[in-house]
Amino acid sequence: MPHKTFLAFIWPSLLAMILFIAVPIVSVAYQSLFVEHEQIMIEAEACGPFGCTAEVRVDRAAMAELQAEQPTGRYNGLGTYTNASHLAVDEISEIVATSQNFGEIRNRIMNLPFYKALIFTITYTFVVTPLVIILGFIIAVVVNSIPAILKGPVIFFSLLPMIVTPLVGSLVLFWMINSRGILGAALQWIFGDPSLSLTASPSLTWVTLFVYGVWHSAPFAFVVFYAGLQTVPQDTLESAMVDGANRWERIRFVTIPYLLPLATFIGLMQLMDNFRVFEPIIGFSAAASATSLSYLIYNDLRLSDTPLFGSAAATSMLTIIGVLILLTPVLRRNWREFNRKSS
Repeated sequence: MPHKTFLAFIWPSLLAMILFIAVPIVSVAYQSLFVEHEQIMIEAEACGPFGCTAEVRVDRAAMAELQAEQPTGRYNGLGTYTNASHLAVDEISEIVATSQNFGEIRNRIMNLPFYKALIFTITYTFVVTPLVIILGFIIAVVVNSIPAILKGPVIFFSLLPMIVTPLVGSLVLFWMINSRGILGAALQWIFGDPSLSLTASPSLTWVTLFVYGVWHSAPFAFVVFYAGLQTVPQDTLESAMVDGANRWERIRFVTIPYLLPLATFIGLMQLMDNFRVFEPIIGFSAAASATSLSYLIYNDLRLSDTPLFGSAAATSMLTIIGVLILLTPVLRRNWREFNRKSS
């Protein structure tokens, strides 16, 4: 294809990527170098019927003037990335210097806000992603083998978790596992423990979030694998049957290798999506036991009296870097496969 034709074909996509991806990322990176202005305080007199008293208050006029002059805030460089709310460089150095053993160092570091959120985010990503791929493939194989008259209803019910909005789905499941919900009450009756609660223990909360993540994302993997199963060469499957291969061997040596590129695609999508886990934490009110990087951004922007735009921007950039690190091995593998096939 001539270069001119190629550029004419691809420039709309490039323009959209620059406007809606590159420019916002650059803007967020720039904002992460600034922090909020320090409040300007003045001493004023508050007079009442019993006399006047001196009090210190924020000079709102001076603050408004300062914010008009420097709307992005006060320049902080990389200080936001290294402060106690993020990478906590000084705090980690102090922990390493004062701790007695590796276990104490690990526990104290894991209690820092950023690392606590990072551990849950990584654990959620690497637990949910493979389970989604495996469960989605199993459902696709089962649905593909049932009679045609049953496929429509089964596919419809299999897609319901994906149809439900993530936040709404997490809220519904949270109400169900509550002590007064159908699942929570059933578990209390089964184990004979009226105080049993899936949300009371941090470990059980993590497990519940993982189960919800698999439940909500498995339909996406199912749809992709089911579409791929329709393109598996029937001649190859019939040849394997003639050679005496049973059902499991046909799936293992014919279907799985053929669908491996789809598994890679699902893995890429799920890695990016799961690393941004947020809605289940809100829906399950699980912030006390599990916080993610996306929840830290939400916390900086919505749960503070003054939105911490610089802190949220720094966490966003660290999240983007984390996603790139996760995707690098998969992308390198795909690139090697592409070069091998091209040659």
